[in-house]
Amino acid sequence: MTHRASNRIGIVGGGIIGLSSAYYLHKAGYQVTLFDQNPISDGCSFGNAGMIVPSHIIPLAQPGMIAKGMRWMLDSTSPFYVKPRLNLELARWGWLFFRNSTPEHVERSIPVLRDISLLSKALYQDLAANGDLDFEWQERGLMMLYKTASAEHEMAEEAEVANRAGIEARVLTGQQVQDLETKARVDVRGAVLYPGDAHLNPGELIRSLVTYLRKQGVTIHESQAVTGFGRTGSRIKSVQTAQGDYSVDQLVVAGGAWSPALARMLDLSLSMQGGKGYSFVLRNLTNNVRIPAIMLEARATATPMGSDLRFAGTLEVAGTDMTVNMNRVRGIVQSINQYYPDIPVTMPEVDVVWRGLRPCSPDGLPYIGRTKRYENVVLATGHGMMGLSLGPGTGKLVSEEIGGKAGSMDIAAFSPDRFS
Repeated sequence: MTHRASNRIGIVGGGIIGLSSAYYLHKAGYQVTLFDQNPISDGCSFGNAGMIVPSHIIPLAQPGMIAKGMRWMLDSTSPFYVKPRLNLELARWGWLFFRNSTPEHVERSIPVLRDISLLSKALYQDLAANGDLDFEWQERGLMMLYKTASAEHEMAEEAEVANRAGIEARVLTGQQVQDLETKARVDVRGAVLYPGDAHLNPGELIRSLVTYLRKQGVTIHESQAVTGFGRTGSRIKSVQTAQGDYSVDQLVVAGGAWSPALARMLDLSLSMQGGKGYSFVLRNLTNNVRIPAIMLEARATATPMGSDLRFAGTLEVAGTDMTVNMNRVRGIVQSINQYYPDIPVTMPEVDVVWRGLRPCSPDGLPYIGRTKRYENVVLATGHGMMGLSLGPGTGKLVSEEIGGKAGSMDIAAFSPDRFS
């Protein structure tokens, strides 16, 4: 492939957003160099639930979420937890979250979250078909399982919102759920089935992307932390690392939960908190779950990957603290048999529990696009729990933004400058 003259792109961040951006920028003919401070297999995209969820069109910042969060904060095994600490950035994030938890914000967010989700799913379908990558793509839908009348009521309302927005949702009885789950016994009041959702193996996807990109001549510097940026006026000229400086014509910041620290090096303020999640895997189940599920009251997920079953859950707003809080893992473990009574699950050892930080913006929308301060910087971060789901869509939008092309969708709602 002939590279575009003077179009060297530096991407900081080797999660699904950075790698997807590298993929589509390479396809568009750019010369791409990607930097990540860790080995790429350590990243947040690697051990997550693997769900592709166009059903998730209601942002995290929504009415009632503050009250729920307040109740949950008092319980160390609860699904949502804000680690109390004196921190100005956390206080500002909390204030912005509160300000955006309105019906109007939800109404505005639904169409843009739907559009980027559907774009991303269509691109995953292309990737699964074109042979570049291998990631165990499955289109079996997603079930939102519930056990209580209040959750049933809440889910019926969400199903109505989804159907109105053009995302198919079906309300199922407990028996209809069991009819779909042929091997695993399910003990629930009912579920909402989103037949348009899908799932994949995130570890395979990341490995496959890295292998493909390297083969195509994309340079990937793992375990190479960025220490600063060289600039002239409103242009970034180089990415600086302990191992040397690299000249760039355009810069993509896709550092996940570490993006605010990168933004500070650029004298930008980016309101974001790391939302820690945990996962662990049960191997070689004979009675495996067939359809990925979110166990609603527990806010935990179950995703089949071959004969294995991955459980994931919790959202612990803890900055960039990477320690494993086993109380929160206990919360996931204790909830599983309430939904799947016959699946043999015991408390995993701390060293097999995977954890990752989701980059959570205060309004539940990602940051995608240029910032007024620089001519040649594009941000792509803040996807919360939707990073894997929105990866290819974001990568495509980044490549269109850099190429100055008409985009696949309007990204004004994702402006990185919206809180500054």
